[in-house]
Parts: sequence; structure tokens; C-alpha cells
Amino acid sequence: MGVPGPFPGSAASPDAPVPDREEVDRALARLGAEYEAIETSLLALQDHAGRRLLEGAELSGTTKERWAAAERSITVLWSLFDAYTAVLTAARDLRARRRWPSVADLAELTELLHGGEVTVPGVDAAGGPVVPGERFSLEGLVERMNGLYARSLDVIVAADAVWSALPARIDLLAAELQRTRSLAHSVGVRPGEHPAGDDLERITDELVRLRAQVIADPLAFWVSSSTGSSAPGGGRPDTARYDRAARALEDIRREVAAVLDVRQDAERRLMLLRDVLSRADRTLTEARQARGEVLAKIAASEVPAVSGPSTVLHEQLVAAAEYRRRAQWHRLSPLLDSLEERAEDELHRARESLTAVTAPLAVRAELRGRLDAYRAKVARHGLAEDPLLVERYDVARRMLWSAPCDLRAAEQAVWRYQEAAAEALTLEQVDGKGES
Repeated sequence: MGVPGPFPGSAASPDAPVPDREEVDRALARLGAEYEAIETSLLALQDHAGRRLLEGAELSGTTKERWAAAERSITVLWSLFDAYTAVLTAARDLRARRRWPSVADLAELTELLHGGEVTVPGVDAAGGPVVPGERFSLEGLVERMNGLYARSLDVIVAADAVWSALPARIDLLAAELQRTRSLAHSVGVRPGEHPAGDDLERITDELVRLRAQVIADPLAFWVSSSTGSSAPGGGRPDTARYDRAARALEDIRREVAAVLDVRQDAERRLMLLRDVLSRADRTLTEARQARGEVLAKIAASEVPAVSGPSTVLHEQLVAAAEYRRRAQWHRLSPLLDSLEERAEDELHRARESLTAVTAPLAVRAELRGRLDAYRAKVARHGLAEDPLLVERYDVARRMLWSAPCDLRAAEQAVWRYQEAAAEALTLEQVDGKGES
């Protein structure tokens, strides 16, 4: 709905010359086009789907108040339009009297089109009647209709947008919730037995309340545009509560899916857990045996103590097997997750214990290998019978192959043998060069 432009010779300029015939005809044509646009807008407003929904709905809250005001505005709009139609019809009839209107006719037409000659029931800013007989120019009449139309259309468009967006989405989410609930019940996720079951009940109640509130008070779920636009319907539906419910349902759906995976894979995971804990126990047993061997064979060595198997983990493994037997998948799922992580930690701890207690034996083995490697090297150079080398080799060998073995003394002995072997090899190379 638009506002007609100024006319020449209007009442606002009493001293202006009276417009000629062509100017009046152009003004009537423009007002006729304006009339068609206003009528089309009002009929579209009357037939708007949102308006029909508002008329048939049991409203409450903000929507009830704003729709009551909008209905009054629409009633006044038609009254204003009827007055506008009457003036335009009178102007057209006056113009149709003569092909060449007189100066008096032109002056009357000018006053009719631009003067304050339109008498209608007055309207306040809210669209309600005030003082009967309020007078308008056609421009003022159209301006008043534009304001009432924009406010009424804003209510209708906003309510229709919310009703078009939210109820259908809520229904789809409710259907997904029912499917999730059925699946959850099949794996033991029920209210009072599992937190996710309680959450499902809470989301169900929230969707029921949300849908009822959206149907009764759609404008409570409308966020006006933050850009400051005055166009009717500027804004968007407020989906914050719906989005929270959708995210909560998605979290529950993933949790139920995880529980379902547990049901399908529980036996395999239990077997793997038994295997990991069994390997941890065997490793710890081996570590305890190795510790005894080290204490017997290695002198003056600090050997860490080895703990026994984890009683708590074995008890929880028994509990997990019982949960599987009773099909308590919602309890089994978090327990298996915890057990798998802790069982790997237990195996890692057992291996570290074995490595720590066998470290002295590894050192002894390395010294033995180094001693034999140097003996083989001097033998290749024909120095195996060298008295000093034989003596130092025997000393080092007795230390390394006796129990308990003093690792520090044995290491010194091996080092002395290496030193003597290096010197002998150097002399042998020098002598070889001299002879050549």
C-alpha cells in the first residue's frame, strides 16, 4: 500500500493556480492505480492463511492481545477504504460530467482530492475508534491505512511463520523421540533405571508443552529483526527451546546406540578383557620370579618390589559378566569402557615391572656379550694366548658367571680386559708395519 504524491493546486497552497484538465486527469489516474493497489492488499490480507488460522485458534498471551488489536485495525481499515472509495467515486463522477471541465469544476476536484474533505470515524495509534467525524485528505487517509495495514500484517505474517516452522518440526522430533524410546527400552534404558531414560521423559514433556504453547501463543516465539527493518514480518521464529530439545535427544540417541553396540559386541569385548588381564597377571608372575632370580644372582643391586594382580579389576570383570548374563546393557556399557582402559593400564604396569626387575640381568648379559666379542676379536689376531689378556679374561669371566654377581666390579673387569685387548691389538699392528 503506497501514499499518493502531491497534486498541483492543492488546498495546502490556496494561492496556487487551479490545475488544468490534464493535471487533474493524471491525478485521478494515479489515485485510481493507488485504489487498485490498496484493494488488492486488503483482499490479500483478508484471504491470508495466517489470518484464517488466527480467527479459528484459541489464543493466549501476547498473541491474543495483539490479534485483538489487529482485528480492530482491520475493521477500521475497511472503513477507511470505504471512505477513500467514496471520495474517489465522487471525484470520478464530477470529472465525467463534462469533457472540458469548467474552472469551478477543476477547483472543486482539487479541493476534493487534496482538501480535508474525507470524513470517517477517527482512529488512534492502536487502531481503535476515537472521535466520530475526523477529517482527512486522501494522502492522510492512505498514510493512516498504511500504518494500520503494516501493523495488522506484521501480526498475521509473524504468527503464520511460527506456525509454519515450529509445529511440524516438533512433530518430527516427537516421532524421532518415540523411535529412540522404543530402542532405549529394548536395551534397558528406562526411567528410574538409567539417566537417559529420565531425560527421555523430560524431553517428551517439554515437547508436549512447547507444541501447546506454540499453537496458543505463536508470537511468544517470534524474534523481531535486529536490523531495525519496519517491513511486516521482519524477524524469525525463535527455535531456542526446540533446538535444546533436539540436541538433548541426539545425545541420548548416541548413548542408546553405544549401549546397543555393547549388546552386539559384549562377548567379544569380555573375552579381550579376560585375555588382557590374564597377560597382565602372567607378566606380573614372571616379574616376581625374575625378581627372585635377580636377588639370588646379582649382588648389591636394588630391585623394585612387584605388586600382585589387581583384585578390583577382576571383581569388576566378574560384575561385567553378570551384567551381560542379566542383559543389563546400560550398566555394562560404561563398565566395559572403564575396564578396557584400566586393563590396558594394568598390562602396561606389569610390563614396566618386569623390565625394571630384569634390568640387572640385562646388564649382566650385555657385559657377557661384550667380553666374548672382544675375546673373539683378539683370537682372530692370534693374541688369544697373551698372558695378560688370558688373566684379565679369566677374572672378568669368573665375576660374570658367578652368583651373586657384583655388576660394578664385573663391569670394571670387562673394561680392563677391553683396555688390554686394545693395547695388544695396537702393538700387533705396529709390529706388523715394522716388519713390512
